[in-house]
Amino acid sequence: MTDNIDWMAVTAYWLEEAKNDLKVTGDLFEKEDYSYSLFFGHLALEKLLKAYYVRQLKKHAPMIHNLERLAQSAGLELSQEQRESLIKISTFNIEARYPDIKQSFRRLCTRDFTEKEITEIRGFYQWLISIMK
Repeated sequence: MTDNIDWMAVTAYWLEEAKNDLKVTGDLFEKEDYSYSLFFGHLALEKLLKAYYVRQLKKHAPMIHNLERLAQSAGLELSQEQRESLIKISTFNIEARYPDIKQSFRRLCTRDFTEKEITEIRGFYQWLISIMK
């Protein structure tokens, strides 16, 4: 029953959502809400990887949050450094979400730490956008 699905529209949906989340990442950083800024950075990459998945496979993206697994299931070739980066960024989803580890994550999220991580997120984001063109 997926024959009538406009996969370009589904891809565009995920791209727009990713773009919005990347903007929120910056907005939260400026407001010094560092842990949630990284959480939204994770969401931006997750949605961008889902756009890539849909574009490549013409199937709905799986409902998973693990970025490395999502990239792998989409057939995206990654360097070891990119793979490790996605594994680390995936932890921002868990650490910002669950109360028992949220406090220690917030202590880790200094301005410098968060700025460095956002730079990495934006770099991966731009790389993936460039290969999708």
